[in-house]
Amino acid sequence: MEEQYETRQARKRKRFRPRGKLFLLLIILLLGAGVYFFIQYQQGQDIAGETEIEPEPFTGDEDNSGYQNILVLGVDSRGEEQSRTDTMMMVTHDRENNEVKITSFMRDIYADIPGYQSYKLNTAYYLGGVDLLASTLREMFGVEIHNYALVDFKSFETLVDIAAPGGVEIDVEKEMSEKIGVTLSPGLQKLNGQELLGYARFRSDNEGDFGRVRRQQQVIAALKDELVSVSSIPKLPKLAGAAQGYVQTDMPLVDQIKLATQLGTGGSGEIERLTIPVEGGYSYANYPQAGSVLEIDLEQNRRALEEFLSQPLD
Repeated sequence: MEEQYETRQARKRKRFRPRGKLFLLLIILLLGAGVYFFIQYQQGQDIAGETEIEPEPFTGDEDNSGYQNILVLGVDSRGEEQSRTDTMMMVTHDRENNEVKITSFMRDIYADIPGYQSYKLNTAYYLGGVDLLASTLREMFGVEIHNYALVDFKSFETLVDIAAPGGVEIDVEKEMSEKIGVTLSPGLQKLNGQELLGYARFRSDNEGDFGRVRRQQQVIAALKDELVSVSSIPKLPKLAGAAQGYVQTDMPLVDQIKLATQLGTGGSGEIERLTIPVEGGYSYANYPQAGSVLEIDLEQNRRALEEFLSQPLD
């Protein structure tokens, strides 16, 4: 009887031993992943150094379960305390379908800036920061803006090189060199951070600012594809660490990671893009205080934006 009891105990130990080993292996893997994330995140923070940027005052719209609109701004500060925004995009995350849309607002739009006389749209940031620019867009177009992210162009170069050390694939449509600090040749190629920024900023052709905005949208789409690829997963902790020093935003780190995870595990299709003003929805004008501007048909552009976003505009 005693021998039979011992045999049963031995069988039980044998039966549960593999499961116990698997659990132990899982714990080790999770700990290893956590250590790797921490080390890489710290390395990213070290790259950014002491440049961590405190978010500026910003009043976002109340959270919307259906979609999230993030105002993304690119600034060429050149050491100045006040600067104008060269890039103004609204990145929309459709939470229900896990899709992304980009709306670009041309910087020369003649805008009614709350509390000031009318100027070019990019002057709103110069006068009152992100909050005033967001208020201007809300009043003109009726959009909700929930969060913002702002990056200086020099910081953008560094972030690209961390995210894609081998470069980002872009089909350069023509030779480009004037006023962008690099020389680009036509053809499909991998661009590093400095080259990618130069490509996005080029406007010395017949398209002017419209061509530049188109290329900015193309760059954002290419970066999104790069970041959601499997090969980029090991680089994400370092990128997240560096972003804390280089990107000014009101979004907590947890929300940033959550959004990145949703985009990385969900909709991987083409990013839809729109430029405001739309074709045929503007004319050129000139004003003493603002210079040459784009005077837009506000109703036509609001309708186009509402149809593109599939959002009700106030």
